Amino acid sequence: MTDGTAPGSAPFSAELANTLSEAIARRGPGHVARTHHLDEQGRPRFTNRLALETSPYLLQHAHNPVNWFPWGEEAFAEARRLGRPVFLSIGYSTCHWCHVMEAESFEDEEIARFLNQHYVAVKVDREERPDVDAVYMSAVQQLTGSGGWPMSVWLTAAREPFFAGTYFPPRDGLRAGSRGFLSLLGALSETFHRDPDRVGKAAAALVEAVRQDMQGTAAANTPSATKELPARQLIDATIAHYKASFDGEHGGLQRAPKFPSHVPVRLLLRYVRRTGDREALHMATLTLEKMAAGGLYDQLGGGFHRYSTDAQWLLPHFEKMLYDNALLVVAYAEAFQLSGRADFARVARETCDYVLREMTDSDGAFYSATDADSEGEEGRFFVWTEDEIRHELAPLGSKTTRLFLEHYDVRPGGNWEGSNILNVPQADEARWAALGEARALLYEARARRLPPLRDDKILAAWNGLMISALAVAGRILDEPRYLAAAKRAADFVLTRLRSTDDELQRSYKDAQARQAAFLDDHAFLAAGLIDLYEASFEARWLAEALTLAQATERLFADPTGGWFMSSARHETLIAREKPAYDGAEPSGTSVALMNALRLGVFTGDDHWRKIAERGLHAHAQVLRERPIAMTEALLALDFLADTPLEIAIVWPDGVADAADAAAPLLTVLRRTYLPSRAIAGGPESAIEALAETVAFVRGKVAQDGRPTAYVCRQGRCELPVTDAAALSAQLGRAAR
Repeated sequence: MTDGTAPGSAPFSAELANTLSEAIARRGPGHVARTHHLDEQGRPRFTNRLALETSPYLLQHAHNPVNWFPWGEEAFAEARRLGRPVFLSIGYSTCHWCHVMEAESFEDEEIARFLNQHYVAVKVDREERPDVDAVYMSAVQQLTGSGGWPMSVWLTAAREPFFAGTYFPPRDGLRAGSRGFLSLLGALSETFHRDPDRVGKAAAALVEAVRQDMQGTAAANTPSATKELPARQLIDATIAHYKASFDGEHGGLQRAPKFPSHVPVRLLLRYVRRTGDREALHMATLTLEKMAAGGLYDQLGGGFHRYSTDAQWLLPHFEKMLYDNALLVVAYAEAFQLSGRADFARVARETCDYVLREMTDSDGAFYSATDADSEGEEGRFFVWTEDEIRHELAPLGSKTTRLFLEHYDVRPGGNWEGSNILNVPQADEARWAALGEARALLYEARARRLPPLRDDKILAAWNGLMISALAVAGRILDEPRYLAAAKRAADFVLTRLRSTDDELQRSYKDAQARQAAFLDDHAFLAAGLIDLYEASFEARWLAEALTLAQATERLFADPTGGWFMSSARHETLIAREKPAYDGAEPSGTSVALMNALRLGVFTGDDHWRKIAERGLHAHAQVLRERPIAMTEALLALDFLADTPLEIAIVWPDGVADAADAAAPLLTVLRRTYLPSRAIAGGPESAIEALAETVAFVRGKVAQDGRPTAYVCRQGRCELPVTDAAALSAQLGRAAR
């Protein structure tokens, strides 16, 4: 191969060049460099330090002509040595516009040369470093009023931003006349050197704005400053806001693009349980129905794409993210409990099956995402022409083919850029069932296409969400496969994602655990383990959840209430985020709030409730002024305002098929929507041992040698029952 030196850069030292060569050699002869800069033998002409990383996103850029550095002191020391500004680019592996900017600018030798001669260029995978992403996204939002990826930020060597944006076209006049990236690089470099005072003032002002944005509001809301907890009426006001903005025809909000997270379905379901509001139920069920019927949902393989670019849920942005699918499984499973709709159970199952089939490591953990693009086109893997479908379905006959074309809205000219995105204009479960063989044939045909890139790094936080999803679906849908998969993943994360000092790590790739875990890693994983305990009654999962929650307090808690994203183990950045926004993923704050409340019910220790109350105090101003910004925190508020049920199922020791004997009672629990509860269970000996941790199981025994259910609130219990109908009646009264 060539020496790998990027245009406009000094040659690498012999030591670094050898290290890079060895890293590339380890990837094996099948490794394909993601670049069009190849020599006569098809080898990459350029290589940079990203070749030493494990992140799929960083590796995508390892052979750009840009002399990229990973985030770290080496890059900023180089900027100080050369007296240059830093250009910071943040994105993720399945980001379509990140790919566009790479192809247009970072693969352009002229642009790369200028960047290498005048800047130190740094790449960050936002999924590995959410702390860095959050800080500089705040800077982008302060300057532009919006955000997104790819994120482009100009920094001083002190890591202070002085200019920022997102995607830039390569040159002036392209993409609707936006200023070009090359022009910006030149203008900002000139300003940096010609007018350092101006740059310093801009950086100082922006750093202060970022600190205020990420810390100031939350810090002002200490328990002493905010005497009263946010009230449950905030939920009512939030639901009223969504009612006013609801799209009554297509579900979701009256807007485009549409994201599944824009309507908080799980909050709507809790509101329905409490109030019986039929309009709120319609909003939740219509949104779920239309999302699953649209192109947003993969009609052949299951699972959801990232978001819909239109208002009808038809035209997706085709990437698939693990976290979206995990969160939607829980929403569909809970909606099935409340509504009894079989189609919701089916979508939850298909989504779990998709993850287990296509997004699961051989050792049981879950991959992060798949790309929108394949064969150089967005969506190419997922779309069809009518002729392609007719050809593949010919063995099934014309009647089945005609039924498929009608059911999935397949048109001769296509419904998107000459191709068809499969969708269901008129839902019909009987017709869906009749077309199972046709879907299987097309899925097999699709599998022969070149698939989109898969980001196979394993993130603790997102695995926690998927463990929750499989545990909840396994419990509600009575599917042992899902529980088994959740247990394998939990074992993987708890053992493999560990540092040498046994602290949780965020990311795992190529047999390496990397990066000290953040708040959301601890909180999401703890939540998953609580759900896994309720689904399996294996006490070790609850014990691990308690350990993680205690670590959350030790590492991330703010004494005034709430939690920081990072801990003392992490790099000190220009600001330390206190998360206060639930977006596509819930914030670590909101999940930690719910964890504390749930563990408080399990343990009977008021310490956990006080932690949650301090957290709500700390974010009271945000919750009162902008409750739609923290809708996941409103789930915790609803839990706190309720009196959660304490439910124990106990069966005798040593009785053959005792768990099967308890099945009628467990079936009642599976079918009953009880969002504010803690559920424990097991044979009498296990319950006796569990009583050291779980307060409400103390003294609970099987009555007359039969599986027995206890329904309690704050230690006050209904009469124990051994009959499923009696348990159902008790739960029905308790839910009112």
